[in-house]
Amino acid sequence: MTFTLSESRAVLERTPATVRTLLQGLPDAWIHATEGPETWSPFDIIGHLIHGERTDWIPRARLILTQGTSQPFPSFDRFAQFEASKGKTLDELLDTFAALRTENLLTLRKLSLTDADFSLTGVHPELGPVTLGQLLACWATHDLTHIAQISRVMAKQYRDAVGPWRAYLPLLDR
Repeated sequence: MTFTLSESRAVLERTPATVRTLLQGLPDAWIHATEGPETWSPFDIIGHLIHGERTDWIPRARLILTQGTSQPFPSFDRFAQFEASKGKTLDELLDTFAALRTENLLTLRKLSLTDADFSLTGVHPELGPVTLGQLLACWATHDLTHIAQISRVMAKQYRDAVGPWRAYLPLLDR
């Protein structure tokens, strides 16, 4: 599939409702479950998505549009959510994520991007040159990756409870 903004927006618009439907009202055993040491729970993942809304996608898009390759992106702290989410409830995180995403999609619309803009280049601190189109495609893919991660983390909680059906559920052993 070739990147298009409208198709990416379709995913980006749905992510807050998708994770809310998946997680809201579940017992803490599901929300704070992990796959083991140094892995993320669904709660952590929502915190990570919030951090991305604040510091990654739109700020980097603006940097590409205003600075091009003259200024590399600031580094992204992939673990900032651990401190930022302390003392918050899942409902607070879900509300914050939804509000930030709504604001960022409005900002994206106001940028009035053209097809030519998607070829503009910025500099990722680790990956080197990247285009605006790649950044925006990554934003939608990042959402889908973390939705899959939430589902995988939750499914693995019943790895042993499913008994012999585990043979038919390969996700439980990935």
